[in-house]
Amino acid sequence: MTLKEYFDSVNGTGVLSTADSSGKVDAAIYSVPYIFDDGTLAFIMREHLTHLNLQSNPYAAFLFIENVSGHRGVRLFLKKVKEATDLALIAKMTRRNLTPEEDKQKGPKFLVYFSVEKILPLIGGGKSLISLS
Repeated sequence: MTLKEYFDSVNGTGVLSTADSSGKVDAAIYSVPYIFDDGTLAFIMREHLTHLNLQSNPYAAFLFIENVSGHRGVRLFLKKVKEATDLALIAKMTRRNLTPEEDKQKGPKFLVYFSVEKILPLIGGGKSLISLS
């Protein structure tokens, strides 16, 4: 199963973890990433601690816990490759429906792209049944 197929077929909770250049860690709830045909993925971010950390340390981990009994999900080990501020593209990809006023109050948005360095199951270090392509 590909990563895109996986995220299209499950519901759950995602946590994106980052660290700054000195190693101070942050974790934040994020929805499932956008998966592109070239294998990269992206998250829309606001100007908060997660985004700030990625300016000095490009590495992140995304933990996804499925909404099922037991402990199922994936861990993605990521490296930031670029970011964009294309407002039209971000608006097209935005899943939340805020009024323009609410959206403006929350601050600027960034589309942050990552390469996937490793995929592991939620628990253990075994090989994941999920692949990039």
